[in-house]
Amino acid sequence: MAANPLVTFDAVQKTYDGKHLVVRDLHLTIETGEFISLLGPSGSGKTTTLMMLAGFETPTAGRILLRERDITHTPPHKRHFGMVFQDYALFPHMTVAENIAYPLTVRRLDRAERERRIRRALDMVQMVALADRYPAQLSGGQRQRVALARALVFDPQLVLMDEPLGALDKQLREHMQLELKALHRRLGLTFVYVTHDQSEALTMSDRVAVFNDGIIQQIDPVERLYETPVNRFVATFVGDSTNLPGTVAAAREGGVIVDVGGGVRLTALNVNAAGPGTPVTCCIRPERIGVLADDETASDNVLMATVEDVIYFGDHVRLRCRHAQHEITVKRPLVAAPVQPGQPIRLHLPAQHLRAYR
Repeated sequence: MAANPLVTFDAVQKTYDGKHLVVRDLHLTIETGEFISLLGPSGSGKTTTLMMLAGFETPTAGRILLRERDITHTPPHKRHFGMVFQDYALFPHMTVAENIAYPLTVRRLDRAERERRIRRALDMVQMVALADRYPAQLSGGQRQRVALARALVFDPQLVLMDEPLGALDKQLREHMQLELKALHRRLGLTFVYVTHDQSEALTMSDRVAVFNDGIIQQIDPVERLYETPVNRFVATFVGDSTNLPGTVAAAREGGVIVDVGGGVRLTALNVNAAGPGTPVTCCIRPERIGVLADDETASDNVLMATVEDVIYFGDHVRLRCRHAQHEITVKRPLVAAPVQPGQPIRLHLPAQHLRAYR
């Protein structure tokens, strides 16, 4: 249980056809003031979870609590949550200021209070100069800011966002990620953010809940999620990963020796308690793999590979290498000694960063 829980999902399930569970036995606590992302592929249950929290879907089983008060069957307009959708859902016949004012009009605030809050919301998203424009006269990033201002103008206790940056180009999306995170820090509100983009989740979130097949596979702060995935799905879905299938040759406390073919055995962390003879996949982040110079040595986990391709990414270089039947991706800084396709190299896969999953 969180120290200051705002929302609690208690054994929540959801099915649409009575047979297949879209969300299975969900236990999730959202802390007051945190930025939490629900991350997963299409059909994993993340959006359904958000829709149940918003009140647009009703759980088949279980409860949703808001500060220990059951809101499972409370209609959306009584939950006092802000909502930002991917398509922004702005009224095309209303100006920026009128769109932002809409939640206040529905709540029947007096004119003076409405104008005060509209001005504050426009300031918040730096849109004061565009208050009289219509949505068709705005860029995608500007429309996204208006949708966010409309979600914030009535002082919600919770802001829900369903892939709100999905329609933006890459550069603008990355800029808005930083703006959203800065806005969250400034306001101290609770943000719940749905995305299938793992880099987006890692950039903005305090914690990330990784969904697959209706179940949270792991929920953790971003550093722990990236560095210590608890299973193979999280390791391969979150961030880049080099994956080497093999068989456990021996097990010892905390670690395993894995035969990955080509006469190579690697020492790895034994994440899921695999025993001798068990098929496993060894996963390591590409930036953790070292390229050894001719005069360098390493005590263990060294293998020979051949460079197949060198890919320039602007801020780093990636090597596509081949060892036996396995492809290995290595991420290197630009200042590293250059290598060429076809060149044989020695790779070091540090045991403390190589994780074996059943």
